[in-house]
Amino acid sequence: MNIIEGNLTAQGLKVGLVVGRFNSFIVDSLVKGAIDTIVRHGGSEENIEQVLVPGAFEIPIVAQKMAASGKYDVIVALGAVIRGGTPHFDYVAGECVKGIGQVALNSGIPVSFGVLTVDTIDQAIERAGTKAGNKGEECTLAAIETANVLKQI
Repeated sequence: MNIIEGNLTAQGLKVGLVVGRFNSFIVDSLVKGAIDTIVRHGGSEENIEQVLVPGAFEIPIVAQKMAASGKYDVIVALGAVIRGGTPHFDYVAGECVKGIGQVALNSGIPVSFGVLTVDTIDQAIERAGTKAGNKGEECTLAAIETANVLKQI
């Protein structure tokens, strides 16, 4: 039996970060975690392009355009949607996750989901580098590994 498994080498990978600016006090930590992860795993900042968008709702359309450009081996989507007192959270978070999944499936390029969808600011802070780790780092690791798996198939 042949087993295909990705590795965590980012050397030579061209990475697109699509970043929602809304809740930037949280998202900035996710971006730092993503960039640090790429560099620590052999990638270079010269191979990273960051595209800023207003918020999580705009991430999928920009990720789609990035994937279609052929410039990237992998795309990492970063943002934060924090629940408020209205159903707005459900619409934004739902459309963001659905759109990112569609981009990955339609393009064949890994699009990693690093958009926090949390109930409170405290939960966001925990996932942006404190108690629960840095989700920007975690989704970037998944993106690197997935890109390397796809190269082998």
